[in-house]
Amino acid sequence: MRDFVVKMVQNMFRTGFLVRASHTLLTWIITVVLFLHDTDLRRCEERGELLLPALFFLLVVLSVLLYFTVSLMDPGFVLTDTVKGVHGSSEETESMIPESSTPRLRRCGFCLLQQPMRAKHCQTCKRCVRRFDHHCPWMENCVGERNHRWFVVYLLVQLLVLLWALHVALSGISSSVTWELWFRGNGFLLAALAVVGVFAVVVALLLGCHLYLVSVNCTTWEFMSRHRISYLKTFRDEENPFDRGVFCNLWDFFCICRTVVWEQVYQRNSPNPV
Repeated sequence: MRDFVVKMVQNMFRTGFLVRASHTLLTWIITVVLFLHDTDLRRCEERGELLLPALFFLLVVLSVLLYFTVSLMDPGFVLTDTVKGVHGSSEETESMIPESSTPRLRRCGFCLLQQPMRAKHCQTCKRCVRRFDHHCPWMENCVGERNHRWFVVYLLVQLLVLLWALHVALSGISSSVTWELWFRGNGFLLAALAVVGVFAVVVALLLGCHLYLVSVNCTTWEFMSRHRISYLKTFRDEENPFDRGVFCNLWDFFCICRTVVWEQVYQRNSPNPV
């Protein structure tokens, strides 16, 4: 019985159920606190002005929907090919085994799948992901070619919700004759304010970093591990074979929904392709 319970708990963590449930529960607890206390939202409701409360509620719903979209979406897993053989080594060789026909297509040292350029094996998901950016533990999913734009949109919407929630929470803080009564009367709002404030700072930093990386057509993995990546380490630090200029990079990222053959882009922009 004990082994069954342990295995069930491990499976819940592995599937991301607890992470997603925690995010959803925390979101709605804070939302309820903001609506139940004497905040701007509550005062608008009492005056019969329902537009702002309705907009805030819909924005929260949108942020939750985007969270689940990114969390449950295929990030761009590399499809299984016909190659079968022994299992990969215990270390990831960014050194994947080169293919003789095309030196830029490599085989993953773990799952032995042919990797397109900019793909990487995620040891958490146990899959190779196209245009791998990072594995997000809060999403319990990789961020890659198919869901990266939705991840950035989610960060933007989430930041708007958090900043609005900060304003709403501050509007509900009331004064009192003693510190003890003040903490007692504003305890829930202060807790919500602390949580929302921390998340707002984190999300703002993440959004800023990702917008910068998108504007130069670089992924988090490429930015952090440039010196170890075979197709980038021959370039100088300021050079990026995938960069097409800020406007084109942003346009392609947000508006073009297709699989890019990065080998072709690399070959056009590289004087000495590897």
